[in-house]
Amino acid sequence: MTTNSVMNSRNAVCVIVHDKDTDTIAALHYAARNWSPHPSWTVPGGKAEPGEPLDGAAARELKEETGLLVDPADLELVHVIHVEQGWDQAGHFVLFVFATDKWTGYLANTEPDKHLTARWVPVSHLPEPAFPTAAQALTAYRDGGPAFSRYGWEPTAV
Repeated sequence: MTTNSVMNSRNAVCVIVHDKDTDTIAALHYAARNWSPHPSWTVPGGKAEPGEPLDGAAARELKEETGLLVDPADLELVHVIHVEQGWDQAGHFVLFVFATDKWTGYLANTEPDKHLTARWVPVSHLPEPAFPTAAQALTAYRDGGPAFSRYGWEPTAV
């Protein structure tokens, strides 16, 4: 099949930092934004820059948002979500969900202009309201799968 269209690659990453001693994860409470009218809970993450390795982007975003440091080699890809409509209403993107139980530093709200707080929350669930994709990612991580899911797409007919 030949196509003249160019695929717009939009990749996002997030990191589930799991403190297994306390069975908690690092979470952020996002302030209301133009794309999120109400404060919502999520796991640290963001956009991968063009040409940036996904695990490197995840480690960078984690550091920028929380101050926690992780070696990209200590990140395990645990889930992928294909999102039908992005935060910016510019179409679909792919969210790569990484997890780790190895980090250094202390959890902090290093971007107070974007987040209300950063704190450790139970791995069982994010506080409400939570970003749907973050909750979906955490459920897949906690339950051991599936490896892939979709968000916002119409169900496919078989």
